[in-house]
Amino acid sequence: MAYAGGIPFGMFALPTSELGTRYNGLWRNIDPSKLVSELAAIKSHGGKVVLMFAGNEKYYKDGSGHFSLSKWQARVDRFRNVNFMSYVKDGTIIGHYLIDEPNDPRNWGGRPVSPATIEQMAKFSKSRWPGFATVVRTSPSYLRNYSGSYHYLDAAWAQYLISRWPDPKAFIAKAVSDAKAKGLALITGLNVVDGGSKAQTQMTPTQVRTYGSALLTNTYPCAFISWQYRSSNQTSAMRDAMSVLRKAAQSRTYHACHT
Repeated sequence: MAYAGGIPFGMFALPTSELGTRYNGLWRNIDPSKLVSELAAIKSHGGKVVLMFAGNEKYYKDGSGHFSLSKWQARVDRFRNVNFMSYVKDGTIIGHYLIDEPNDPRNWGGRPVSPATIEQMAKFSKSRWPGFATVVRTSPSYLRNYSGSYHYLDAAWAQYLISRWPDPKAFIAKAVSDAKAKGLALITGLNVVDGGSKAQTQMTPTQVRTYGSALLTNTYPCAFISWQYRSSNQTSAMRDAMSVLRKAAQSRTYHACHT
């Protein structure tokens, strides 16, 4: 099955078997020994994937719970001898997901991972795999705090929650403005699991359709990937809502996740 066009649309942890008419994008953390075979399967299903190499944050924290660049580099280097670059070149791989929520001090022993350190991480990735786009899941507004220019980081990530940002069009417009100001591409999506009207509540199918459609009116994002796939949230109504969003995503012009 060939990629159907538009921007990749899908979910975190989406099984490859779910790729097809409803989803054609996904985020995955795949073991090095299985990466090439899984990429072949994703491509054969017409999908495109954001890959995380470092895995769970527990593997790259020091004894105080702070981020350790050296431990992160060691985790990423598990993939150094894996021959996957053909999937970067043909567009099956969207980018390298460096780290999740570096801005939140609660994740890192009270000390957020700075934009300058994120740029170091991106530089390390590019030293291993030139041409492999680098992505971080944090808002462009956080990355805009960096006084320098991003030479190695390619894309930010704006994930939408209703309880935090009631107006989705204002949310995505601000994210796009901040990303453009730093020369970054942008991935967006919904927090389906706990991004509802009240904190820590799941979005309803109607909310997914309504707010997701609003985000997709903006043509700047290069992918729409939501948190996250669970079999329990794939009700008939939810799948119908996702199909509506897939149609909107497919009408967008495809562009790679780097500027």
